[in-house]
Amino acid sequence: MKYLHTMIRISDPEATIRFFELLGLKEQKRYDNEAGRFSLIFLAAPGDEQAQVELTHNWDEAGYDGGRNFGHLAYQVDDIYATCQRLMDAGVTINRPPRDGYMAFVRTPDNISVELLQNGRLEPAEPWASMPNTGSW
Repeated sequence: MKYLHTMIRISDPEATIRFFELLGLKEQKRYDNEAGRFSLIFLAAPGDEQAQVELTHNWDEAGYDGGRNFGHLAYQVDDIYATCQRLMDAGVTINRPPRDGYMAFVRTPDNISVELLQNGRLEPAEPWASMPNTGSW
């Protein structure tokens, strides 16, 4: 058995793709189905193309709520502080900062939780060590 992808339904493909590109993922392939009125967009981290996220956009859908029902996606990163800073600089809220040098949570534009895990563990560092949670994660 092999992991293929995780599918999430999205309402704004451009905003969601921008979010995942900030994390470092790249679009692998896209399938637009005119008859079914949906698009499938597959993203993956460079060097880890086998582990993909499938973004499903139903063209007539106005939006989704209940993103917390999904759970979360998890990605290992090489520098959690730099990753969180890059996301913050782009306007993404860090819901659970990497105070411990190991784990953080952010959310996609459709409110899906994304867990970031440090490859190894970094020493706690400011401003992250004293930063409070900014919402549920």
